[in-house]
Amino acid sequence: MTTFRYEPSPDPVREDLAASHRRAWDRIARPGTWLTGEERVAVAEETRRARDCELCRRCKEALSPLAIEGVHNHAGRLQAPMVDQIHRITTDAARLSEKWYQSLLQQGMSPEEYVEALGVTVCTISVDAFHHAMGLALEPLPTAIAGEPSRVRPQDIVEGEAWVPLQNSRSFAEQIGLPSGAPAPYVIRALSLVPKEVHAWDDLSQAQYLSKQQMMRFEKVRAIDRSQIELVAGRVSALNECFY
Repeated sequence: MTTFRYEPSPDPVREDLAASHRRAWDRIARPGTWLTGEERVAVAEETRRARDCELCRRCKEALSPLAIEGVHNHAGRLQAPMVDQIHRITTDAARLSEKWYQSLLQQGMSPEEYVEALGVTVCTISVDAFHHAMGLALEPLPTAIAGEPSRVRPQDIVEGEAWVPLQNSRSFAEQIGLPSGAPAPYVIRALSLVPKEVHAWDDLSQAQYLSKQQMMRFEKVRAIDRSQIELVAGRVSALNECFY
């Protein structure tokens, strides 16, 4: 079955966007670094399910989400800590806390699993948001591909700079192709414990926004110019209560 056919769209969609979305779905379906393909597809499913979760709605309305007790509306395919992670990131990301993150670890989740699930959640939200913006029906989630996770952990990991362990800033910047001496943005480096998720984010970002190289230059690279791109991005970030 051919995925991401955008002919019904009222506006033309670039082929590189459709190709990036197809690659995103293919990555979600395959075994990752710490999660199986079945678990990764389940993460995407929970990301969508969170939008209609009654517990998430009550937490969002409460003065503090920690004051609300209950069980998420979930499919039963993932452990409770990961379900909570996905639902909270999807519906109330502005109020996440390190105390909450540590509570997930205490329930048995590893930092590596947290980062990989985060990567899949962000990918799913990004692709689905594109469909909502274009007035298109959501793409059916992919069928999971069998296999075992690689469980390969980077060697140059540092602790204490963020909630999750990160790759060394200098070596990470080199890995993602930044100029020598350039700082590695935390918004990307936050996924560096699971490098595959960095590459997944980068692929989507280049198609839906700008490449890392284009971000450092200010010439016109899209149908709208750089100042217009940043105005839209800044407004969307504010509406989404983005940390950055």
